[in-house]
This record gives sequence, C-alpha cells and structure tokens, in this order.
Amino acid sequence: MAKPSASASANPSSGFEDFLPIMANKLGGEGLIGELCNGFNLLMDSEKGVITFDSLKKNSALLGLQDLSDDDLRCMVKEGDFDGDGALNQMEFCVLMFRLSPELMEASGFFLEEALQHDFKDFI
Repeated sequence: MAKPSASASANPSSGFEDFLPIMANKLGGEGLIGELCNGFNLLMDSEKGVITFDSLKKNSALLGLQDLSDDDLRCMVKEGDFDGDGALNQMEFCVLMFRLSPELMEASGFFLEEALQHDFKDFI
C-alpha cells in the first residue's frame, strides 16, 4: 500500500486546513498517535483527565483553534463523545481527529499495516 500524500487538505466551507496527513507522512503511525496524545494533553481538563467543553474553549488557542465558536466546540465534543459522558477521553479524541481528516481516513489502512509490521517484525 502506498504512503498517503504529503499535501494538506482544505475544507473550503469551514476554512479548516487538514495537516494530519502531512504529520502522518513525516511521523509515521506511532509518531502521529504520540502527537495526537500530546494534543489531547494540551486540551484536557487536568483535574478530570478528559476534554470538556470548558477545557477545549480555554485551551483551544494553544492549537490555533481560537476562532472556533462555542457551537463549533460543543459540536466537536458531542461528535466524538461515544460513551455519552459529555467529555472526550484520549481514545475518543484520537478517533475524532482521524474522522475529521478524510484523507487520513482513506490512508488509515497504511498505518495499520505499518503498525502491524512493526509489532510483528520478529514473526515475519
């Protein structure tokens, strides 16, 4: 399977530019997950250990997201909140970031293959 392209995707309707494919191309699967975890740590409520609407609003400028409206932030939390607790745990956040990146979703098979080859290199 070919590596994903290193071009950023833009969503003209939202003004959002998707840099996850570039990061994935440079960092590989494990490196990308590590960076997503770092992003989660920046956005989470340190006392609760999850991303809440309030922590997202307070910390979003650290990731260049200061222009998002309260409704946008609420929608992000709601869209990623699989367990219905009103917050994002680390896994929910990482899954949401992949889902918000159509190009990365298409290339996710590559990263799965890369991770499996790394984990099982002694058995191949």
